[in-house]
Amino acid sequence: MVGVPLARRSKRRAHRIPHRLEAVVEYARLGWASCLGAHPLREGQRACSCDRVGCPDPGAHPLSPAWRMQATTDTAQLTRWWEQEPEANVILPTGRVFDVFDVPAELGMTALTSMESPGPVAASGDRVLFFVATRGNPEDEDEWWTSSIDHAPETIESNPGLRWHCRDSYVMAPPSSLVGGGTVRWLRAPDGRPLPDPLRVLDVLAD
Repeated sequence: MVGVPLARRSKRRAHRIPHRLEAVVEYARLGWASCLGAHPLREGQRACSCDRVGCPDPGAHPLSPAWRMQATTDTAQLTRWWEQEPEANVILPTGRVFDVFDVPAELGMTALTSMESPGPVAASGDRVLFFVATRGNPEDEDEWWTSSIDHAPETIESNPGLRWHCRDSYVMAPPSSLVGGGTVRWLRAPDGRPLPDPLRVLDVLAD
């Protein structure tokens, strides 16, 4: 790198590590498990850091197929991971502590202005993510579905732009990088208060 002093380059590299590492450590304090995610590549012919040719979701998925088992709140493990992979995006599994409503940005921003206590809310490109209390493990399995299954209650079916991430799903969390530039960012950061009831938030989004 011509014209950039080594000390300055080292400082930049050192800054990138804590940026994501500090975030996952803070999520761990909240009881939110994290795991390593792929990240976008800005140079070369591939768009994603994973080794899959023609990745269908570049920079927006877990690095390992064993992400469900690997996701952890162990800060020592998280530190090792992000010191080794400082540019890795942050993946949060859903259906454990929280679920996430994933909606188009226009809908999300409109709904956000009408909510008194929306809980944590993040912007991810052209989507807005509402973090809500997980529904746990209902006795009626029809009340719980994953975002990858083409089955959902009538409320969701009538709003095709709305996705409910719960069991066996995940979202990218701030400050993950997005393809095309930009990052996932908090509109309302988590503050340790109880997460809102999902059905209450769903009512607002459906309206």
